[in-house]
Amino acid sequence: MRFLLSLIFLFISTQSFAVTFEGKFIQGSFILGKTEPESEVFIDKQKIKVTSEGMFVFGLARDRKNDVVVKINKKQYVNKVLKRKYKIQRIDGLEEKKVTPPEEVYERIKKENKLIAKARSVDSNLTYFSKKFIIPVEDAIITGVYGSQRILNGKPKWPHYGLDFAADEGTKIKAMLDGMVTLAETDLFYTGGTLIFDHGHGISTLYMHMEKIMVKKGQKVKQGEIIGTVGSTGRATGAHLDVRLNWFDVRLDPATVLDIK
Repeated sequence: MRFLLSLIFLFISTQSFAVTFEGKFIQGSFILGKTEPESEVFIDKQKIKVTSEGMFVFGLARDRKNDVVVKINKKQYVNKVLKRKYKIQRIDGLEEKKVTPPEEVYERIKKENKLIAKARSVDSNLTYFSKKFIIPVEDAIITGVYGSQRILNGKPKWPHYGLDFAADEGTKIKAMLDGMVTLAETDLFYTGGTLIFDHGHGISTLYMHMEKIMVKKGQKVKQGEIIGTVGSTGRATGAHLDVRLNWFDVRLDPATVLDIK
């Protein structure tokens, strides 16, 4: 009888901790996984953290072509990554300095890029990433999407890695998720008023072109809290909020974690 009960317990334990993935395996996607607590998880040979509840997270780059190899303990899962088609966006009539920055600001841009990279590299034990994100600006119009290629004054530029919410200047911005402020800058060359939040395990969010910033670096912020207002600061063509989602240095599509209609 004791042997039978042991077999039943082993079966239940095995079934209870089957590996699950939340999110589609498409380019730019945020993937949330769950497995047995204290498991060892590797994504493409990179060991990542697992929470006490067995949660882990990773993301897929915009142009990823190869399959994702997930190794959990001694078992391996291979997931095919689906390709996406991206929009081409042309914007003409911009001031030349908005398209190609003058040489005298190169050092400034380099310094600011290092600040952003440092904030995105944080690998904390926070577990906020496992919760549902909310939309940061109410009644806004989405005018820019992830992955789109921008051609400014006829010159192809880096793809757009964010989601643009157009709204009146001064419109309140909500925190999409609980987080810790790792960067709060009012005047960056490209992104103007900029905030970065750490949500744990390499997941960060960025808010750009803000008019006002109402939180400080090192501050813990709750989901839904007002963190600032919409602006047109930095390299912006009009009042809007550009939000970004990252897994360390991998740029992800914010639409994969938001309910966008």
